[in-house]
Amino acid sequence: MKIYMDMCCYNRPYDSQDQLKVELETKAKLRIQSLVQKGELELIGSYVLDYECSNIPSPMRKNAILDFMYRNIKGYVGSERAEKLTPKIQEIMLTNVKEYDASHVAAAIYAGCDYFISVDKRLLKYKTDEIRMVSPIDFILDLEMEE
Repeated sequence: MKIYMDMCCYNRPYDSQDQLKVELETKAKLRIQSLVQKGELELIGSYVLDYECSNIPSPMRKNAILDFMYRNIKGYVGSERAEKLTPKIQEIMLTNVKEYDASHVAAAIYAGCDYFISVDKRLLKYKTDEIRMVSPIDFILDLEMEE
């Protein structure tokens, strides 16, 4: 099963864990990360993730995320595909999704991902038959229902 996590998802463990929702999303994200490391899920990356990660001000956080991605990504949508993604990005943006978010979704669809995983509530309102848009919690619940 191919999955794509956006940068909000990668950053979730570094957010304040004071809210129960954030804590649960963090635990679910770390469970997904473990499944990726075990080879049970196929993680897809993109030039959009690289760009957003390069803008993280904390070197420790940036390096931890990049290290995980580079060690575990099984497929990659590079910047040479940007032109091919443009029509899909523009289509998604027509639904009031921001450009970077639309770029993530378009890359995931282009790569043939089954799931797009994010903690961005606004982005998760975008619906398409091309990919399942879920939070880390919903993803884990989906997996458990399949077992």
